[in-house]
Amino acid sequence: MVPLINWGINACKSNALILILLTLLNILMKKKLRIGILFGGRSGEHEVSLLSAASILKAIDRKRYHVIPIAIDKQGRWLSTEASQCLLEGPAAAQLASSSQAAEVDLEFATAAAVLRSGEALHIPPTPSHPMRRATDLLQRSTGAELAQPGNPLAASLDLVFPVLHGTFGEDGTIQGLFELADIAYVGSGVLGSAAAMDKDVMKRLFAAASLPQTPHLALLRSQWRADPKRVIRLIEKSLRYPLFVKPANLGSSVGISKVHARIELAAALDLAASFDRKLIVEQGVGGPGVKPRELEVAILGNNEAEASVVGEIVPNKEFYDYDSKYADSPEDPSIPIIPAKLTAAESKQVRAMALAAFRACDCSGLARVDFLMEPVRDAKGRKIKKPRIFLSEINTLPGFTSISMYPKLWQASGISYKQLIDRLIALALDRHREKQQTQFTLS
Repeated sequence: MVPLINWGINACKSNALILILLTLLNILMKKKLRIGILFGGRSGEHEVSLLSAASILKAIDRKRYHVIPIAIDKQGRWLSTEASQCLLEGPAAAQLASSSQAAEVDLEFATAAAVLRSGEALHIPPTPSHPMRRATDLLQRSTGAELAQPGNPLAASLDLVFPVLHGTFGEDGTIQGLFELADIAYVGSGVLGSAAAMDKDVMKRLFAAASLPQTPHLALLRSQWRADPKRVIRLIEKSLRYPLFVKPANLGSSVGISKVHARIELAAALDLAASFDRKLIVEQGVGGPGVKPRELEVAILGNNEAEASVVGEIVPNKEFYDYDSKYADSPEDPSIPIIPAKLTAAESKQVRAMALAAFRACDCSGLARVDFLMEPVRDAKGRKIKKPRIFLSEINTLPGFTSISMYPKLWQASGISYKQLIDRLIALALDRHREKQQTQFTLS
């Protein structure tokens, strides 16, 4: 018979051993972070979002993260994991996944809440489409009240959402508001920073308040342009000099942007921009007629204590760095990235400081790419410019994240690989969410 005292000692040793084994088992079976990669969307940058998401899904560390692709099609429908993968695999698969004939192929879609709840599709029986019934009515069954409840399924199932929704409904604070209601961590800027940086009119007002140099510009409404085109043209020509750049206020990736050399091109440019947004921006070009300014870019990474990458430069294969220059294949005449840009130490320091100031002015966090325009060495008349001026152009809170995008390339040149960059962004998002938990929202 084992003495009581010895049994006690052995029991203590056994308990300690069990505790050690459980600790080791916990380490070995440590739960991976569940990361939802949200992409697609209804904006004009839908295809750019697919490219960015595909790059992230290919590079992300699957040993550290359990990755759940979540797509939104062009009609605003949240897709199941399987249909989300289809959207990334090519035009034919994407067409099938979002086809009005989904009933025949038995594709199953999921509501936003259901996908985020488990990372799997909530099976909804296919129903024939009806011309008077929006497809989203069949799918968007969750309510804002449910999403706002403490401990709701959104926050319970995913550790973090990595939104790769460029442009409208993804980069403008709308989806960020959903995440805030759900109290779930997410990569990138909050509601205010996203909305302010997306609206070029508001963004430029914040830059002006921070005394950051910008090109002369005007903001106007689509309704003003359509009500009295002649008056708008007179106002533009009275305030600004050609060449001009006409842009939708709320869009990115150079979608809807036109360079206008003379009055004959102005109306078409305003019509194009007005097709994408209710608010339009008209900017005076840098350098004058026949002169191309230098296009500089800086990547920002961080929250309260952000850091700036090296400065890069893009030499576009067209008059300016438009959508095709950024994303279309042009092997014979590609746009050329120069990293680092050929600047003096003082110029590089100035650009990086301006980038950080712009990031702070818009209350951004996580990541951003800040774009600049710099006067060329010679003006339109061929005269040498002794000290070329540098103008802040815009800030992008969810810049393109493809393997050829400038944001990851700038950080790679600064010593952070693509995979490390994803890890850093996830860590920053979790840190920002933890900091938010310190905020008191009620008086009790």
